[in-house]
Amino acid sequence: MPIRPENRKRYPNNWPEISASIRFDRAGRRCECTGQCGRGTHPGRCPNTHGGLAYGTGSQVILTVAHLDHTPENVDPTNLLAMCQGCHLHYDRDHHAETRAKTRAAALAESGQLNIFGAIG
Repeated sequence: MPIRPENRKRYPNNWPEISASIRFDRAGRRCECTGQCGRGTHPGRCPNTHGGLAYGTGSQVILTVAHLDHTPENVDPTNLLAMCQGCHLHYDRDHHAETRAKTRAAALAESGQLNIFGAIG
C-alpha cells in the first residue's frame, strides 16, 4: 500500500529493502496471513501471490507489508507481515476508522464547528 506523504518520514530510509525482504525473501511472494485479517475467507494461509489473480475477485494481487502494531517506526521482523492488499486493508480497518475519526474531529475543532454532542472538537 502506498505510504501517505505525511507518514513518509516515519519509515526508515531502507524501508524499500526491508519491505522487499519480507515480501519476497521471507514470504516467497505469497500472503503470509493465516487469519490475522479477520476476513474468514481462507482456511490456513491466504493463497494470494504477488502479481497473480486474487481469489474471489480476480483482481491483480499486490503484496504489501503490514505493521502488526500499526507503528511504521517498528520494523522488527516479528512486527511485519507480508499481506495481499485485501488482507492488509481488512486487518487495518479498525485502525483506519480510528484515524479517520480523529482527523475529522481535529478538522471540526479547527473550523470551530460543533460535533454531534454539542461540544467543540
